[in-house]
Amino acid sequence: MSAKENSNNFSTKITMKKLHLLALVFATFNCIAQSKTDKLTKPIIEEGKKLYQSEMASWYGTDIFLAKYPDKEKIGGYFSYSEKEKSKCVFFSKEASPKVIGTIIFDGSFDINKATTVLEERTFTANELDYYTLRENAKKALEKDTVIKSYNNSKLNLIPMISNGEKKVYILTGPNVNGVVLLGNDYLLNFDKNNNFISLKALHKNLIPIQYTKDQTEVETMHNHKEETGDFITATDICTLMLYEKFTNWKNHIVLSKNYASIWNCTTDELKVITSEAFTKMFEKTEKIKDEKN
Repeated sequence: MSAKENSNNFSTKITMKKLHLLALVFATFNCIAQSKTDKLTKPIIEEGKKLYQSEMASWYGTDIFLAKYPDKEKIGGYFSYSEKEKSKCVFFSKEASPKVIGTIIFDGSFDINKATTVLEERTFTANELDYYTLRENAKKALEKDTVIKSYNNSKLNLIPMISNGEKKVYILTGPNVNGVVLLGNDYLLNFDKNNNFISLKALHKNLIPIQYTKDQTEVETMHNHKEETGDFITATDICTLMLYEKFTNWKNHIVLSKNYASIWNCTTDELKVITSEAFTKMFEKTEKIKDEKN
């Protein structure tokens, strides 16, 4: 299947003129309902940033490890997790009873020049064994499931997470080509305290590809949420936006649902939420201003 051909969700780029006018309204608009939505969106933001930290550790950790580890045939896989303000990417062997063969450790800056590389062989810690088991059990669940979709020029990324007593694995769809951000076709697998698979939920049921070029600036992009995806931006949306915003030069990304518009600032990594009705009025106002200027 083609990712572009199978995207049913609306996505668009707002023109530069609209952007300038819309930005003026954003700057002056008083988000009266913001405090009411803060409580609902705070855990989403926190989860999204945890996903981002895990994926950043995996992105850069893989590059560093593959450049330094000589025996590529021995590599069985990897996973990432955060611990005491550090993010770690752990690589394990291909054996029936795998061992850790390397660990790449990052601080909050994810500066590869500050990363610590440890290539010693050791056993998993108890925490690491949980992450490894979650990853492997997620792979087994996927082999039995027919809900998960795959698309050309993309790959499925498994992100195990243990947080607030919950064990879960997120699945994100990442591009195998440059110049496109892939939102959607993401899933959440839940596990019990013993790492046994419980349930799977599709977060966005479609893939949403948005093209970008290196020379574009101050661009705003948007996609909409169907009712089953929820009122607000998802943690997976936030993770993906944070991963790619440094390459796209996007200013804002807007997630429009039936009830709300979630406005993610790609420069400050902050979220504003207003009602969809207020957003529509804002957009109509910018159109009116543009018409008057023309």
